[in-house]
Amino acid sequence: MDFLQVSVWLYLLIALVAANLPWLNERVLFVMTPRGGDKPAFIRFLEWGILYALVVAIGLGLERLVTGTIHVQGWQFYAITLSMFAVFAMPGFIYRHDLRRHLIHRGA
Repeated sequence: MDFLQVSVWLYLLIALVAANLPWLNERVLFVMTPRGGDKPAFIRFLEWGILYALVVAIGLGLERLVTGTIHVQGWQFYAITLSMFAVFAMPGFIYRHDLRRHLIHRGA
């Protein structure tokens, strides 16, 4: 495989992991432990948005590295990538809000 194929697969893997991190991690912004136990939902969505921006920035950097320029994108591009990031986040979201509860009850 050449550099372009490896970078695309690595980028998709980074996006998949980043989309699921807020739902699987209990630390606020991945550093601080919350005082009241669980993180509030708005913190999880804030982290998710920050990670989306980081993944877009990585993508722009890879595009600049591979092609030598960054192509101008319209709002449609960002709407589609945000939707894909939401789809990538579904496993972590389902685990956090549904599957974990069933696994805890089954183990008890």
